[in-house]
Amino acid sequence: MELKAFISGCAGKVLSDDEWRFFAAARPCGLILFARNCDDPAQLRVLIGQFKDAVGSDEVLVLIDQEGGRVQRLKPPHWRNMPPARCYGRVYDADPEAGKLAAFAGARLTAQELYDLGITVDTMPVLDVPQKGAHEIIGDRAYGTDPDTVIALGQAVVEGCLAGGVLPVIKHVPGHGRAKADSHLALPRIDVPAAELDSVDFRPFHALRDAPLAMTAHVLLPAYDDRRPASTSPVIMAEVIRDRIGLTGLVMSDDLGMKALGGPFAARARDVIAAGCDVALHCGGNLGEMVEVAGAVPRLEGLAAERFARARSCLHPPKPFDVAEALALVTDAASTQVASLGADPTVQA
Repeated sequence: MELKAFISGCAGKVLSDDEWRFFAAARPCGLILFARNCDDPAQLRVLIGQFKDAVGSDEVLVLIDQEGGRVQRLKPPHWRNMPPARCYGRVYDADPEAGKLAAFAGARLTAQELYDLGITVDTMPVLDVPQKGAHEIIGDRAYGTDPDTVIALGQAVVEGCLAGGVLPVIKHVPGHGRAKADSHLALPRIDVPAAELDSVDFRPFHALRDAPLAMTAHVLLPAYDDRRPASTSPVIMAEVIRDRIGLTGLVMSDDLGMKALGGPFAARARDVIAAGCDVALHCGGNLGEMVEVAGAVPRLEGLAAERFARARSCLHPPKPFDVAEALALVTDAASTQVASLGADPTVQA
């Protein structure tokens, strides 16, 4: 059965009758979950089952933002509190091998929780390289402030996710680290020469260019296109993301609901697909907006369908691992930045 080239949110902890009918008719290729959708493991498994039943396929993706730190939709008491990415960077600064082991362990532990729920995609790692004066929206979600640290730890996280049976998403390509505005609220303009972007911002994405999934940044890069954000720019999608950076996997837009984009939701969806995104992402759970998006995107076919299938082929049952050892590594990493956690650094077993 054919799917359409968008990933959708939903409003609550169960599908309404209207949502069920919408998903059955529109058949999105994925569902993204937020805190509003998550109560406990049993409830989540039912919700995911409802979505698959409505769409009529087990071949859909189920996504969540579970980075750790500020960005984790699943929280105690049912799920572990995990440290932000920067904690692993601090360990890496002192001992690179220990940092990579800790980052892998954190991703592996998180993937196990997601796999047990039926969630197939975790939208991490963040490969943005923050620069001095940038907006705090990235901040400690980044592994470090230099490309080499971000590459090493991003690769460890990709491997940890895949070992746990979950697909990672590298984001936010081609780079959000210099943005001086939060793209949830405004369109950031990054006035930096192409050579500097190439030597810093693009490097982590190029190094991890074979990742199965990627997410765009809603940022303006006048060095390449002074009118359209990266997500809606055919120039940036083709010449930068696919050619210069060399991404081979499926590329989804960042959330169409962010204020960095303007216009009706149907136009936003058409623009990201026309630019070269394989899939449009709509997170808000507003049914009227979802209907607009569904009506504007094509079926998942051609290269987009091939990339989607190739990503799904990377899913496999988790490999064995030592949970106690992984917890110890992550707890040690968390202790390097207690202030950023706002809580006891101990990671719950």
